[in-house]
Formats: sequence, C-alpha cells, structure tokens
Amino acid sequence: MISFFLAVFFLVITPGPGVLSTAGVGSAFGRAAGIRYVTGLFVGNNLVALAVVSGLAAIVLAVPVVRNILLVLSLVYLLYLAFRIATAGAKIAFIESARQPGIFAGIALQLINPKAYAVNTTLFTGFPFFADALAWETILKFALLNAIWIPVHFIWLTAGIMVKQLNLAPNIQFRINLLMATAMLAVVALALFANF
Repeated sequence: MISFFLAVFFLVITPGPGVLSTAGVGSAFGRAAGIRYVTGLFVGNNLVALAVVSGLAAIVLAVPVVRNILLVLSLVYLLYLAFRIATAGAKIAFIESARQPGIFAGIALQLINPKAYAVNTTLFTGFPFFADALAWETILKFALLNAIWIPVHFIWLTAGIMVKQLNLAPNIQFRINLLMATAMLAVVALALFANF
C-alpha cells in the first residue's frame, strides 16, 4: 500500500494539464474561480477513474480510430497550452483565458487529458494489496487517490495565486514560463511514447 501511496503522490504532483491549468486559473482569476475549476477537475478525474475501473476506457480506446482521434485532440490541446505558456513573454502565464473556466471546463479537460487516463490505468491496474478482495482494494484506492489528489491541486492553486502576488522580475517569469512549457511538452512526449 505504501508503494501505491508514493505512486499516487508522484504521478499526481508532476506537471500535467490539470495542475498547470489549476495554477493558471488561480493566478488569473483568484481562489473562488480556482475552487470551481478544481471541483470540475475532481469530478472529471473520478469519471476517468470509473471508466478505467469499469473497462469502458479499454473498450473505447480499443477502437483504433476513436483512440487516435482522442489522442490527437488531447495532444493538440496540450501543444496549444505549451505554446500559450511559452509565448507569454516576461509575464507568468500558467494558462491564460479571457473568461473564468468553471466546473464544466475542468470536467472537459480531464476527459481529454491523456495523463488522467495513464495515471488512473497505472494506479488501478497495478499496485495490488488486497489480492482476495478486489472490490475493497478499488474502494480504498479511490479513497487514497482522492486524499492525495485534492490537497495537491489546492497546493498548485495556491502556488498560482502566490506567484502572481510575488511580482517577480520579468526574466524570472520568462524562465518559469519556459520551464512550464517544457513540462507540458514532456507530457506530450510521454503520451506519444506510450501510444507508439
């Protein structure tokens, strides 16, 4: 169970579309909008986890055309986010938007987020600790996953709010943008590697 806990922590805390966009919403729109967005991400992530556990994701993703369409949509979106971050110049821009993203935006992001599928598949198909009680193991995995997922996303939300308040020098903000864009490109590379 300890290995599962550590895997959840490291898989959830690493930069991906969910945590980076959470920081961006916090930076651009503040705590209230960030909480609404994280609520959507939470619902979306649990829907993805349910799809993985029920086998629905495996059935849908087993159809090569559907799998490729979803992969292309998610990769294009991730490349777009990386481009927006990298070209923000000397102003920190985790993810900028003219309109506050809400609950639905969070759900929609998770449903096309390749990291959400990869993480949930890894966590729910690996790390067995109750070999004779799969139902209890699955329930406990959901509980542990969410017990880590929620605070990690609120840490990223707070980081987004705080970074904006720090008023960092333009060259530092530019470097942060490049680092975040590179992290998004790494997610794209990992998604491509996992599918080919």
